[in-house]
Amino acid sequence: MTHNFRPVFVFALLSLLAAPLIAEESFTLTIKDHQYQPAELQVPAKQKFKLVVKNEDATPEEFESKPLKREKIVKGGSQIIMNLGPLEPGTYEFVGEFHEDTAKGTLIAR
Repeated sequence: MTHNFRPVFVFALLSLLAAPLIAEESFTLTIKDHQYQPAELQVPAKQKFKLVVKNEDATPEEFESKPLKREKIVKGGSQIIMNLGPLEPGTYEFVGEFHEDTAKGTLIAR
């Protein structure tokens, strides 16, 4: 039996083990004055990413998106991180459920 395959096998195994260590791209939404900033956020399609939602208001807000199947309360003066994706190309609406009249936005996956 030849040992030529060992370096390739070891490299492949190390690559698989290191894959979870590769950082996913991160995108930030800020809630201020009961509005999302930016109101339209472009994210990569067909890739996992992190969405950071920072609430600069003193009151809590609930990030809600039926297309993304996410509901998460963001306490005043705090932030949350959500792992999203991979998303198909398209638009995904979200609202701040406690202030739906002003807290609206869209993720655009491209």
